Amino acid sequence: MSEKIVYLDNNATTKTCQEAIDNMIPFFAEQYGNPSSMHDFGGEVAQYLKKARKQVAELIGAADPNEVIFTSCGTESSNMAIRGLTDPHKKHIITTKVEHPCVLNVTKHLEKNHGYEVTYLGVNAEGELDLEEFKDSIRDDTALIAIMWANNETGVIFPVEKMAEIAKEKNPKVLFFVDAVQAAGKIPVDVKNTKIDMLGISGHKIHAPKGVGAIYIRKGTLITPFMLGGHQERGKRGGTENVSGIVALGEAAEQALNYLDDEATRVKAMRDKLEKGILSKLFNARVNGSRLHRVPNTTNISFEYIEGELILLHLSDLGICASSGSACTSGNLEPSHVLRAMGVPFTAVHGSIRFSLSRYTSNEEIDYVLKQLPDVIHKLNAISPFQKELKELKEIKESAKALKCALGDKRCCEQ
Repeated sequence: MSEKIVYLDNNATTKTCQEAIDNMIPFFAEQYGNPSSMHDFGGEVAQYLKKARKQVAELIGAADPNEVIFTSCGTESSNMAIRGLTDPHKKHIITTKVEHPCVLNVTKHLEKNHGYEVTYLGVNAEGELDLEEFKDSIRDDTALIAIMWANNETGVIFPVEKMAEIAKEKNPKVLFFVDAVQAAGKIPVDVKNTKIDMLGISGHKIHAPKGVGAIYIRKGTLITPFMLGGHQERGKRGGTENVSGIVALGEAAEQALNYLDDEATRVKAMRDKLEKGILSKLFNARVNGSRLHRVPNTTNISFEYIEGELILLHLSDLGICASSGSACTSGNLEPSHVLRAMGVPFTAVHGSIRFSLSRYTSNEEIDYVLKQLPDVIHKLNAISPFQKELKELKEIKESAKALKCALGDKRCCEQ
């Protein structure tokens, strides 16, 4: 293992920020009371949960902190929203083909075991949805719509605010759930000014520890509790609260809100620098997904005719941490369901790498990747069994670049 670590896998998990660590430590050995206890020692702890609820509410723009329910992770939040459906006469769900497994595996379970019908919306080559197709898919018996705000593999942003409005206009009683795990803390989120009913986040995606998350449930929204037990979380999620994790989540949420401008400027600039550098140095590199509508920290790049797993292994030897897609499917050798839904060619889908930055990423680290990555790709190109195809691709790219330069297109230097 390399002594140098350049971590560009922040969509999988993030470094816990020091502010979150400092705030959670006292709850292990000093303020260890149960927040549900009647005595003052436990009651003091309950006040810190109240503060954390307010901090999370401010990050996502909830009108009332009591609309925030603490969970163990984004997966639990999604399960709580989808499996909490209460109307036995409505058995239709709408989602997309590119959702995270925490949504897709739940909807498949409901299809197979509980008689639900699910509409899976497709995406175009840019990873974007067709709003007309979405509108046409809404029915009188549609119980729930589950759409992610930002895709975990490509970073592509879906217009969930507009989609929630469309849904409510056509079916006012339909519930609209948003998986905002990859959006919260990266782009502004303001649920109180939307028609979104429920929204899930995960702590370890915004520099809180693993094992804590939250779900926003708009006041008046009826769902069946997913975790049965005591009266905690106003009866919506039983079980003694993970106090230290929740306190850390609250602090991380506050820090994330403070760093939104940094995400939109400095982090985005580093992402763009990395992306442009790769495209300019490597003829068989291509970006997957919209380069306009996406979160500022993410780029998904395919290296045609070589295997992504080999790229990741070589990068790991150099201390560079990246991913071939969702951390929840990294053990699966099947190509990304997201890229397949986008129609990414077979020659590229197996060689896709996701680079995801954070506020802790530095320009020096981006320079290091741009120095090391081309050598890795050149070596793998040299041993690829597709030498003829690589040669033809290189000739095509060089011809296209020469034509652009001749026409005065400055983008020729990026291709």
